[in-house]
Amino acid sequence: MHSCFVNLKKNFFVRISIVIALVISFYIDTVSAQKNDSSEVVIVTLFEPVILHSYYYNKAWKELPAPVTRLDSKQIQDIATTSLLPSLNTVPGIRMEQRSPESFRLSMRGSVLRAPFGVRDVKVYWNSLPISDGGGNTYLNLINTTQINSLEVIKGNTASMYGAGIGGVLLLNTTYNGSYPNKNKYTATIGGGSFGLLEESVNWQYHKGKFASKLVQSHEQSNGYRQQSASRKDNITYTASYKTQKNTIDLIAFYTDQYYQTPGGITLAQMQQNPTQARAATNTLPGAVQQKTAIYNKTPFIGLHEVYTINQTFSAEAALVYNHTDFENPFITNYETRSETNWNATGKLIYEHKYANAEFKWINGGEILSNHATIEDDGNRKGVRDTVQFKDKVFIKQWFLFSQAQISSGNWTFQLGASANGGDFRYKRWTDVSNGYTHKQTDVVVMPKFTIGYNFNNKFTVFGDVSRGFSPPALAEIRASDRQFNTTLQPEISWSEEIGIKGGLFHRLLTFDINLYRMRLQNAIVLRNNTNSTTYYVNAGETKQDGLEVYLKYHLYHSNTAIVHTVDLTNSYSYQPYKFNSYQQGSNNYSGNSLTGVPCNVNTSGLNITFKKDFYTHLSYTHTSSTPLTDANDAYANAYHLLQFKGGWQVWIKKVFIDIYIGGDNLLNEHYSLGNDINAAGKRFYNPAATINFFSGCKVSW
Repeated sequence: MHSCFVNLKKNFFVRISIVIALVISFYIDTVSAQKNDSSEVVIVTLFEPVILHSYYYNKAWKELPAPVTRLDSKQIQDIATTSLLPSLNTVPGIRMEQRSPESFRLSMRGSVLRAPFGVRDVKVYWNSLPISDGGGNTYLNLINTTQINSLEVIKGNTASMYGAGIGGVLLLNTTYNGSYPNKNKYTATIGGGSFGLLEESVNWQYHKGKFASKLVQSHEQSNGYRQQSASRKDNITYTASYKTQKNTIDLIAFYTDQYYQTPGGITLAQMQQNPTQARAATNTLPGAVQQKTAIYNKTPFIGLHEVYTINQTFSAEAALVYNHTDFENPFITNYETRSETNWNATGKLIYEHKYANAEFKWINGGEILSNHATIEDDGNRKGVRDTVQFKDKVFIKQWFLFSQAQISSGNWTFQLGASANGGDFRYKRWTDVSNGYTHKQTDVVVMPKFTIGYNFNNKFTVFGDVSRGFSPPALAEIRASDRQFNTTLQPEISWSEEIGIKGGLFHRLLTFDINLYRMRLQNAIVLRNNTNSTTYYVNAGETKQDGLEVYLKYHLYHSNTAIVHTVDLTNSYSYQPYKFNSYQQGSNNYSGNSLTGVPCNVNTSGLNITFKKDFYTHLSYTHTSSTPLTDANDAYANAYHLLQFKGGWQVWIKKVFIDIYIGGDNLLNEHYSLGNDINAAGKRFYNPAATINFFSGCKVSW
């Protein structure tokens, strides 16, 4: 019998124990500070007060009353050099999975239920430019992650200024370091590893006066661990920023040519017999190797973002994005091609004023995401397009208007906001006799949000939040792989409440972030499978998604003279005992079952050590509990333990910076699936991850 490792009663005591421990720690820390007032105390600057921009608070992390986590460039590069997956999975409540090389999916607080492929119900912005499209999809794997200097993760309902979304928001940031003595900086990286991994990149960074820019070329390729899992990605990215006293203009432009094979899911028996095999042929359907299943994606992207300071109290922002995707997907049952054109636009007017000891900020604005897609489905004859099956033209828009007010007075912070959200969907099937468009318009939905926070002696912040969430079905859900348009699919609606505490203790040696939340989701969108392996989506009534997230970071040791310079410990824990509250499918009643695809417990521990003569090492251990694979809870993926390592040597030789590194993944050689196909036909749930593997590389800057 499968159940959460920690039951509800035990976790109640865990929560209380954490709160009591923090109160005692705060008391000890305060008393200690008072006793040592007259003595010299060494304050560790490990946790610097970096300013975060989520919800436009523009506050240090420990003062920000929201479930927000920030990762800097070092944390992003601690293990992997080409993917955000390992770093994002250190954030409690976040789960990034990889079904095959370059085939990622990202979920926040259980949104994997409706995101079996790709990134849905999570909005992504890069330097305030909306990367997500009007169809509800985000091609996150097209972005060159070496361009990302930091990221911020906002978990849960993103009511008010981020519009529709229940999973959360990912904010990617690229900044420019003007402290480099020369106006030109060059960097070259080359690396390789197991299963034919090869990566290289070169970049040129220019900085002079008010202007800064960066040009990056990169190439990645791999043979893959399984059959039919090779991949290749070529990217060229140009970013630029121009700043004056009143104006800031940011430009992002990139082109990505990506190809990766898709081996498909296999059964448990097949995985135990030979985890490297691709999906095999059956009596009625060919296999993945025979059909040459793969994804081909060619996308140019350009976006412009401007901030203009009108006067001391008013400023304005505007952003415009264009991208076009040529997408091909030879699959088991067909060969799909898509031509997608996206236009995204945002605008904001910001009012700021100080009244005595209070600061008031009022932000008004809106966003529109427009997607136009031509989709053609043909037969697949061993990787070659065959007879036309369907040809569709689709127009889809999402828009929202919002107003958000923030008041900071003394130690108190208040936020009150709301957004009005709507959408429009039109499609026409050219292969049908009728040439008319079918039109569906989403009713306008208002989402309020209220937050209150209090900062205690600049040591920690306690906050509470109540919000409503709204998430319309994505194009890939309305028109799933069964090629039928499901216009009866309803948007998801949720109400959530959350309390959190974050800050630092013991002279900032310990950083903690604890969030306890409760969410009720109506019209939950879930995946179903036909016998021929095509998919469709249905609304599943109501889910109960209550959880606990804990993040701790402790600076254990620091010395300027010993062989070991610093030792830092981190730990993140997610407790997600999500349930279907009310879910009836025909004669099957799944009410009370665990939410499909969501492990109840995930714990990640990290160890960072820096040594004399510029050596460093990072070790990460993750335990993931068993995961329900079907709505009926009659199949579970086993729990697994993942151990990862990266170490290296960083040194300056005259004016040249060198970083030589080596690392390993799945060092315990676990046989597990890092991306399950939930509710899969034929019980083909598993996409086996690579066994123990290694990588190494060298980065040079001058």
